[in-house]
Amino acid sequence: MTTIRRFCCDDLLRFASVNLDHLTETFNMSFYMTYLARWPDYFHAAVNLGGRVMGYIMGKVEGQGESWHGHVTAVSVASEFRRQKLAKKLMNLLEEISDKMDKAYFVDLFVRASNMPAIRMYEKLGYVVYRRVLRYYSGEEDGLDMRKALSQDVEKKSIIPLKRPITPDELEYD
Repeated sequence: MTTIRRFCCDDLLRFASVNLDHLTETFNMSFYMTYLARWPDYFHAAVNLGGRVMGYIMGKVEGQGESWHGHVTAVSVASEFRRQKLAKKLMNLLEEISDKMDKAYFVDLFVRASNMPAIRMYEKLGYVVYRRVLRYYSGEEDGLDMRKALSQDVEKKSIIPLKRPITPDELEYD
């Protein structure tokens, strides 16, 4: 049995095995603590009966006006717990919070252009490639900015793809 609950400080000492995947970005402790303090509604863990962290999602809400959106900073599931739809459940939770609680227009995320399993999963969840960000990952690999429109974006303007790739310095950050 799996429980999805808010991530807590103790989880920072127990989730290292989830980050062993070479495609998962790993951050320093203060980065995780900042998200935990500023956006606790966007930070959840999937745990088993023994209390083991099976996966997690970390995100935030940012932007202004029609750019007000939920952002998935990281979603990862330990390899032995994949194919159980945990990532889908975690993504659905973040989307629901973004849509119902924060009235966001869309949810976005960045994914390595070479990570085809993740891209296919996001597409199945309704995400589209909004734009390519050249050399987004360590100045070497391109990233894809993928988006999913939420109920506030009735006309789905937020997911109309850009016609050209951009560079990281063209990204807007809040």
